[in-house]
Amino acid sequence: MNNTTPLMTIEELGEHLRVTKRTIYRMLKRGAIPALKVGNKWRFDREAIDKWLQRQAKGTRLRILVVDDDPVIGHLFKEALEGAGHTVVTAGSGAEGLRYVERLDLDLIFLDLKMPEVDGAELLRRIRKLKPDVPVTIVTGYPDSEIMMRALEQGPFAVMRKPFGVADITAAVNHARRETNSN
Repeated sequence: MNNTTPLMTIEELGEHLRVTKRTIYRMLKRGAIPALKVGNKWRFDREAIDKWLQRQAKGTRLRILVVDDDPVIGHLFKEALEGAGHTVVTAGSGAEGLRYVERLDLDLIFLDLKMPEVDGAELLRRIRKLKPDVPVTIVTGYPDSEIMMRALEQGPFAVMRKPFGVADITAAVNHARRETNSN
């Protein structure tokens, strides 16, 4: 443990992993997450949690498509996920993303909501027609937009809000994998 890194509380860990306190308590009960007991309170070392997330992500190799018109976002996903053993394909437009959906066997799709030409809501509608069972995570800085309302009409999906980091990406992949394994 790095002594210069402050320990996170359950609330801070919940924000870091984007999960509820209830989920954290369930993981603690199973001994599934690295934790320290300081007095009567649980504390979490951020570095240890990030390493744990990486190990969790290595459990199952996924084929992941990232559709975003910002190449920096695609690069961030590739860096975060290929290091964990996943295969990551990036598409810079909705049309390119749709071609990958048609050709590839995918386990998970990350989809930007606001893109030129074919927006994320329309692309989601087309994805649902082609591959209705592939989990989709909408990546957006506009969760209350009209495009999001149209996307909601296409059925369930996860949402990852911008800005985000590597821990958010890893947590989203782990969540999608748990959802897929429980079905």
